Amino acid sequence: MKVTIRCPSFSSPLPHESNLPEIRLSSSPHLPTAAPLLEVCVETLTEAMQAAEAGASRLEVCACMSEAGTTPSIGLITAIVERVNVPAFVMIRPRGGDFTFDDSELDVMRRDIDAAKRAGAQGIVSGVLEADCAINRDATKALVDAASPLSFTFHRAFDLAPELERALDVLGSIGVKRVLTSGGASSAMVGADAIGRLLRRAGPAMTMIAGGGVRADHVAELVQLAGVSEVHARPTRLRSASRRPSREVRFGATAPGAGRSELDQDAVRALVRALSWIA
Repeated sequence: MKVTIRCPSFSSPLPHESNLPEIRLSSSPHLPTAAPLLEVCVETLTEAMQAAEAGASRLEVCACMSEAGTTPSIGLITAIVERVNVPAFVMIRPRGGDFTFDDSELDVMRRDIDAAKRAGAQGIVSGVLEADCAINRDATKALVDAASPLSFTFHRAFDLAPELERALDVLGSIGVKRVLTSGGASSAMVGADAIGRLLRRAGPAMTMIAGGGVRADHVAELVQLAGVSEVHARPTRLRSASRRPSREVRFGATAPGAGRSELDQDAVRALVRALSWIA
């Protein structure tokens, strides 16, 4: 049975609420007319439930965020779709490393898209680059076609393209509906002006999602500068291991039992609160 998780009331103060910026709305010509949508990246069912409870409007479901996100399991996708009443967009990326995929990897990606659709995903997040980091038009179009009729988001590999405006034109020509970007910068806040230029170039046919280091203390300014209607974030905190292993053993490059990062639900609430003041 699906459980509807409602957004929490904001009548009680949030942690660090006093640090949130003062927002003046009337002076910005680029400000959206409604509160921007918050997409939160999650990699477990618990994180998905926490993000929804904190007020996220959409989830990006990934595995292996230490590798910048790979394809999650069908079990995870199914569990989220069944238990969380927030749209789930699914990352399709067969491995970490670069974004240039061979024919066998592309075959797996198409199969993963089909499986994610059957599991109830409501959008696909993916993309392919050439060796020089330009958009691989044909390979990406094949993924867009496989995802149809679901919305297709080109992920932040877009920021690696040598010419962002040309890359955007290519994506628009093959039916990509959303682009997740920091404007080619180290963070969305640093690249806010570039995101705004890309948004104006894209026009109404595409949605630019500002992502990359987005936090509550600057999200209002980011929205004002870039003019975006959607933002993407994964605020995390470090979770220490409950108990250290009895001996030092490494599995490849990984030390099992070490601490790991997890979604910071309070930081998601703070983002939701900051965005709600924009409406």
